[in-house]
Amino acid sequence: MKNNLTSMRHLSFLALVCCLFSGLSFAQDLPWASNAEEVGMSTEQLNRINDVMQGHIDAGTIQGAVTGVARRGKIVHLETHGLMNVGDGKPMQEDALFIMMSSTKPILGVAAMMLIEEGSIRPSDPVSKWIPEFAEMQVAVLRDNVDEDISPAFVIPTNVPEHRLVPAERQITVHDILTHTSGIASGGLGSAISADAIMWLDTRTSLATNVPKYGDIVLDFQPGDRWRYSAATALDVIARIIEIESGYSFDEFVQRRIFEPLGMNDTWWNVPEEYQDRLIDIVDSDAATPPNSAIYDTSHSTYFGASYGLKSTAGDYLRFEQMLVNGGELFGNRLLKPQTVELMSSNKVGDLFSMPGVSYQGFGYTVATTEVSNERRSKGAFGWGGALGTRSWSDPAQELTAVIMIQQPVPVVQTDFENAVHQAILD
Repeated sequence: MKNNLTSMRHLSFLALVCCLFSGLSFAQDLPWASNAEEVGMSTEQLNRINDVMQGHIDAGTIQGAVTGVARRGKIVHLETHGLMNVGDGKPMQEDALFIMMSSTKPILGVAAMMLIEEGSIRPSDPVSKWIPEFAEMQVAVLRDNVDEDISPAFVIPTNVPEHRLVPAERQITVHDILTHTSGIASGGLGSAISADAIMWLDTRTSLATNVPKYGDIVLDFQPGDRWRYSAATALDVIARIIEIESGYSFDEFVQRRIFEPLGMNDTWWNVPEEYQDRLIDIVDSDAATPPNSAIYDTSHSTYFGASYGLKSTAGDYLRFEQMLVNGGELFGNRLLKPQTVELMSSNKVGDLFSMPGVSYQGFGYTVATTEVSNERRSKGAFGWGGALGTRSWSDPAQELTAVIMIQQPVPVVQTDFENAVHQAILD
C-alpha cells in the first residue's frame, strides 16, 4: 500500500482539502518512491533490513525497531519490527515514540547554527559573554603534573586521586562546547571532583537556573586540548545562550524554528498524555542510566536540555535528516544555508576525535563526520545517536538519509542496519 502512488496522491489531496476547509495548517509528508530502483536503490537489498532486524529480535538482542531510509528526497523503506510492549505482545507501530537520549544533540546543533548564521553568536565567542560564571574556570591535574584521564569516557570516576587545580589557560568558547572539546563534565578528574555539581539530573529545574551553576564545574582538561564527550551537561550551555539571544525558552525556539517548519509533530520533551501509549516499554536495557531515572521523564519535565530529553519517531527524524541532506531546506522552508550545513558537518577537531573501534571519523558541531568512505557511509556523511540505540545520519554524497530506532543499546544492530542500507545503493 505504501508504494501505491495513486492512492497516496488521493489521500494527500483529501487531507489538503480538509485542512483548507478547517483552517488548519497542512504538514507535508516525504513522498514515497514508486520503487527503490527509481532512486537508484535495490528493493531486494533493502528487504534484507527486515531479515537483519528479525534475526536480532529472534536472538533476543532487541525487542523491536522502526527503520527508515530515504534517497533523493523519497522514502524507499519505512518498516516496523518486533514489539513495542513485550509484556502484552503489542506489535511495534510506525508512529512509536522512542526515548532519543543523545539523538537530541543534533537538534541543538541546528538551533546553534541558525544563530551562528544570523550573527547572534560566533563560534569564537567565549560563553562568559552570556554566562559570567564561566569567566574563570579551573582545570584538574594530578599531583605529579601528569594531566591524564583516570576513567573510561562517559563514566564519572568514584576514586579521586591526589590532585591540584590550575587556572584554565583560556576561556571556553561556543566552538569548544559544540565540538566536545571544552572539558566540561566529560568523565575525567575534574568530573570526579565536581560530581556533586554534575549529578543533578534528578533536580535540574531549568536552563536559566542550572546552567550558571555549571561554571563551578572543574574542567577535565584545558579547553581545546582534547575531544571528550560531555554526555549530559555541556551542550545545555549553548541552549541557554540560545534562550538569552532569542528571547524564547529553548523548547519553544526549536518548536518554532525546527519542528513546525519540518512538520515534526511527534517530537516532544514532555509527551502529551493522549500519546503516552505510543512510548516503547523498554525491557532489559543495558544503558548506564536505569529507565526509572528522571533523565527518561516523559510527561512533566521542566528542564528542556540540549543533551538529552526528546522523544520522537522514525518519521520525524527522517524529516530532520532530509532537511540536512537537502542543504538546510525541506518543504520549501529553509532552516539553514547550504554553507552553514557544511560548516556544521565538517571536521572541526582534526585527529582529536576518538571513539572505541572508530578510526575513520572526525567531529563537527554536535555530529560525527565520516572522513574516509567505508562499507557503511560515504565520505562527508554525518550524524549522531543516543544511548538507548537510536541513530540517524545524512549522506549528502549519496543523497541519502537513514534512521534506526531501537531501545536496547546494541551497536552491532546499528552496524548491521547501516551495512544493509549502504549495500542497497545501486548508483
